Amino acid sequence: MRATRRALVAGAALLLACAGAMAQPADKYPDKPVRLVVPFPPGGPTDVFARVLSLGLTEQLGQQILIENKGGAGGNVGTELVARSKPDGYTLLFGTAATHGINISLYKTLPYDPLKDFELVALTGLVPMVLLVPPDQPHTLKELIAKLKAEPGKWSYASSGNGTTNHLAGELFKTRALVDVVHVPYRGSGPALQDLMAGRVAFMFDSFGTSLEQIKAGKLYAVAIMADKRSQVRPDVPTTAEAGLADFVGGTWNVVAAPAGTPKEIVERLNVAVNKALKDPTVAERLRQLGIEAVVDSTPVTTRAFVEAEILKWREVVKLAGAKVD
Repeated sequence: MRATRRALVAGAALLLACAGAMAQPADKYPDKPVRLVVPFPPGGPTDVFARVLSLGLTEQLGQQILIENKGGAGGNVGTELVARSKPDGYTLLFGTAATHGINISLYKTLPYDPLKDFELVALTGLVPMVLLVPPDQPHTLKELIAKLKAEPGKWSYASSGNGTTNHLAGELFKTRALVDVVHVPYRGSGPALQDLMAGRVAFMFDSFGTSLEQIKAGKLYAVAIMADKRSQVRPDVPTTAEAGLADFVGGTWNVVAAPAGTPKEIVERLNVAVNKALKDPTVAERLRQLGIEAVVDSTPVTTRAFVEAEILKWREVVKLAGAKVD
């Protein structure tokens, strides 16, 4: 009996020691730099947002946030990389409406599941799209639509890649405005905007985050914003409804996500850090200048519910636009 009692006590002590060892990483997290994967090339709106947020996260977590750009396949390459990474909180994703709302409906096969393969840490911001044209194109929506209708098939529009939000915004624009234009995908917003300014494409949907300086410099003109209300950044730019195209609202959004299986304690630690970073006055002001509506006080539960709803919404948009990527 004594031997059995000693064995049980030893076993219980071993279990407690193992539990303590398992909890220890979460308790000490993070004790080294954290990698935040941006699934698009440098210079685009997702990259800009991630770099602003990383400054606040670095301060909140006490460890450097290392931005790593892994673009390709409408965000699928970088997103899959994170989905297959070790779930220890040291490899995170800065996901978008494309990676977590659109691609599941747009691609015949997707190398990850936006819900099953991730712990959705926090919703960070909402970013409406703005219709951009070079200076030599019409500056009103009605005039632009009239020109495109007068020359069907002649004009093209740019996007930051197949399956991205601005690609679908262009496809939706085609169906709502009844225009025949050609889609030209680029590897990110940067090169797309360069060709737009050069007049090689007629228009593009993108955010103020990557186009504001070019707008101010007169290299691009903002025709309308895809939102219910005007932006604080450029209140002179009308909404699409005000410009003459009703029921044409949309944009992208961003989430911080970790690989599925990441300990709950680490997910909660990250959620608190993200929300505090978004409330930092310096970060908040920078995001406002970029035309980003910061989302504060989201939880993993509310973030997952938001993403589930967005998947359903974008499924209808993809069906309406008839857009597919093999």
